[in-house]
Amino acid sequence: MKMATKRKRKSPAPFEEEYRSAFGEYAGNGGEAALGRAYELGRRAITEKKSLMEIASLHHRALHEMLAEAPGTGREQELLAAAGAFLGELLSPFEMAHRGVQDAIVALRQLNETLEEEIKRIAYAVHDEAGQLLVAVHLALADVARELPERQKEQMGRIEELLNQVEKQLRRYSHELRPTVLDDLGWIPAIRFLAEGVSKRANLPIHIKVAFAGRLPSTTEIALYRVVQEALTNATKHAKASNIWVRAWRDEFVLCCSIRDDGAGFDVGAIQAPGGRKGLGLIGMQERVSAIGGTVRIESRRGQGTELLIRLPLEASYANSRGTR
Repeated sequence: MKMATKRKRKSPAPFEEEYRSAFGEYAGNGGEAALGRAYELGRRAITEKKSLMEIASLHHRALHEMLAEAPGTGREQELLAAAGAFLGELLSPFEMAHRGVQDAIVALRQLNETLEEEIKRIAYAVHDEAGQLLVAVHLALADVARELPERQKEQMGRIEELLNQVEKQLRRYSHELRPTVLDDLGWIPAIRFLAEGVSKRANLPIHIKVAFAGRLPSTTEIALYRVVQEALTNATKHAKASNIWVRAWRDEFVLCCSIRDDGAGFDVGAIQAPGGRKGLGLIGMQERVSAIGGTVRIESRRGQGTELLIRLPLEASYANSRGTR
């Protein structure tokens, strides 16, 4: 019986070594094959998460060495032209990836705008249509109550009180779904309104400190409101916290917003590792902030609470606004 032997797969050369080899081949001989190696190196650089600064530094060193080895040969201009062509081909996968990201961001913004319109429609339906139905129920109960004995009228009165509570809660939920204050006054007053409602329902103190003034674009304010809303929901449902702090401030031309609790915390590394189970809420927050050009960082340790930090570059016209609310 013939024993099948496994051939060891040859591991690729280190990136820098492969880069110098391909660059040297193209600078010496030119040709499409060498440019093809540059393109494949670009794809490999993306896979290995090489930064543009790393590639630029490596390219500079390789070119400097080539120029040092060919003094007085008259090839300097030729080498510089070859270096530009090689680097341009290597960076083309980065350009395509960037375009893909930009297209995805545009699609995500459109999706978020569609979702917001649907949320607005639901909020108005809850407020107006459900409110009208409750009014009809109140009127029907009043008609029935007129023909009832006094004892049953008292029971009917308790039912009316419960309906009043339902109506009050529906009104509150409709405003939190899409608060009119968000459109009229901006995201900071909307978050104060949201925090007040969440604090009362969860019996949990929510402290808000704001050192930022001025309105932002509508899509930005909506995204910030939704992220804070999701963060407060997570904190009240899962964190077992005693306090929540919401802060907003400006760091030069960057808007910062922090949502922190003193709850149970969790292992961030386990969630962010490949294959880790990210909740839909966390994914949604990251996608919303990414769609408006910002970043989300989560810091948490078991037993030491959780902090979610949003950083959003401000446009020049909004970065000039100053003040504290």
